[in-house]
Amino acid sequence: MERSRVFVDDKPGRRLPRPGRRTWIALAVLVALVVGLYYPVGMVLINRIDDDAAFTPPAEMRPDGGSYAVAMAAALVNREVSINPWVANDPFFYPSSALDNMPNFQQGIVDSLTLFAVELRDRLGRVRGSSAADPDLQNAAGALNYSGTKWVFDFSTSILPTTTSEAQYRAAVRSLLSYQKRLAAGAATFDARADNLQAYLDRVAIDLGSLSAAIDAQVRQSGGDLFDGRCDDLFYRVKGQAYAYLLVLAAVREDFAAVIAERNLGKAWTEMQDSLAEIATLSPLIVWNGKLDGQLIPNHLVGQGFFLLRARTQLREIVGILEK
Repeated sequence: MERSRVFVDDKPGRRLPRPGRRTWIALAVLVALVVGLYYPVGMVLINRIDDDAAFTPPAEMRPDGGSYAVAMAAALVNREVSINPWVANDPFFYPSSALDNMPNFQQGIVDSLTLFAVELRDRLGRVRGSSAADPDLQNAAGALNYSGTKWVFDFSTSILPTTTSEAQYRAAVRSLLSYQKRLAAGAATFDARADNLQAYLDRVAIDLGSLSAAIDAQVRQSGGDLFDGRCDDLFYRVKGQAYAYLLVLAAVREDFAAVIAERNLGKAWTEMQDSLAEIATLSPLIVWNGKLDGQLIPNHLVGQGFFLLRARTQLREIVGILEK
């Protein structure tokens, strides 16, 4: 008869059974169960597409004499890195690393805010472009232009720790609020002229055109493919950009209220915002890149593209009025 294997613990004379095959199988099943739940449950708990169209910055970010649009930009960045978790740079051992819609939405927001920060630095924050760039706006534009996928370590460049995306974006918030404080005190410039508004809207229109081109390329390349794994990435990136433009342009409307009223742009501005809102609030359960003439499977990218082009046309109409 085969003898059972035993081991002796630290107490002399006491013999305990070794873990048997069934024990190891049970442990393996337990580990697989924990790992199997860790990612899907963690993803569900973390995932959040924060597309609240009624979002407003806290009052302390917009002191009297400050800019509505600067407050909105700072509040949006702060929300995505300090209130909601920033997930685009999460390493593989975080459950959020398996998410794709939320990080694309967040990076779309930052893309639009980076364009606004550059326009602040180059035009709105100067006196007719002839003065030196505001240091806070220069820092903010540079920090927002930082990659959104940088974690504590980036072994492609160094074995040493690096600056994370969140750290850079929080630095951008501090710079924007520093500028805002100086603006309220009369120590900084926000030049709310018609030509500056025209220039910013023109850049937004160009950006919307490039997004439309990206949608066109994806639809032509993979339209009708039910297993197009990239269509939802593009959909949520565009959604994030449109969402940020929707909120920032609503705030820009407040900053340039005198110009908009003088040129009678109120109705056109509202229609443009309505088009952006359609893109920003689209929220299908599954994003499909169906055939253009399909009967059962929709094409959500084409729906986005329609309202992108509509918003772009409306922006061009506003720019045309401002040019006169």
